[in-house]
Amino acid sequence: MKTKAILFDLDGTLLPLDQDAFVKAYVGGLVSATAKAGYPVPEMAQAIVQGTEAMVQNRGEKTNEEVLLDTLVSAFGEGIRKDAYLFDAFHAGEFQKVRQVCGFSPKAKEVIDLVKKRGFQAVLATNPLFPAKATHSRIRWAGLSPDDFSFVTTYENSRHSKPNLDYYRDILSMLGLSAKECVMVGNDVDEDMISAELGMPVFLLTDCLLNRHSKDISAYPSGDFSALITYLSSLS
Repeated sequence: MKTKAILFDLDGTLLPLDQDAFVKAYVGGLVSATAKAGYPVPEMAQAIVQGTEAMVQNRGEKTNEEVLLDTLVSAFGEGIRKDAYLFDAFHAGEFQKVRQVCGFSPKAKEVIDLVKKRGFQAVLATNPLFPAKATHSRIRWAGLSPDDFSFVTTYENSRHSKPNLDYYRDILSMLGLSAKECVMVGNDVDEDMISAELGMPVFLLTDCLLNRHSKDISAYPSGDFSALITYLSSLS
C-alpha cells in the first residue's frame, strides 16, 4: 500500500535530548513560576507529576488539558482555574530556558524536507502532554516550523496519550488514513514502536534511544538520521 503520511515523535527524535534532564528542567521551571504566585513547590511538583500520569491514563472522555486541570483543582481547589494564566505565561516565556538542556541536529530539517519533497504528509505525533505553545517552541528548537506539519498533537486537541493505541487511532481517524498508509518514526520503544501493533510500519531512531525494558528491537528498521533518510527514500 502506498505511503501517504510519516508520523514523527519530537522529544528525542527530531529534537535530541536527554529525557530525564528535560523533565527536571521543565518541572523545576514550572514550579518556580507558580511559586511566585504563592503555590508551594513540593505540592505543585507532585500535582504536575500526578496530572501528567492522569493524561497518560486518559481514556478519552475529556481532553488531556481538561484532565490536567482537574488534577490541579483536586490539589489546590477551584481557585487555580483563575490562575491558569500562570501556566500560559510560563510556556510563553520562562519555558524557553529549557532549550538549554536540549540538543540539535540539522538532519531533522533534512528529514522533514525530504518527506515533503516526496509528497508525504508530515505529522507531529508527539506525546500530547504539553500545550500548543510549548510544543511549537520545541518544534522551533529543532530548527523546524509548526507549518512543516499537517497536524500536531497537543494536550488541547488530544484525548489519549502514548502508549495507548487509541492515541494513534485518533490520528489515523483525523487523517482519514489506514495504519498501513503511515509510518511512525520515534526513539521510544514503548511509546512509539507500539504503533506497529496496528499494522503501521515503524522506524526506530537510535540517536537518543529509549528502551526502558530492554526489549528486543531487532524486528524494527532502525538506525541514526542517515539510516532514516535512506529508509524514507526507499518508501513508495
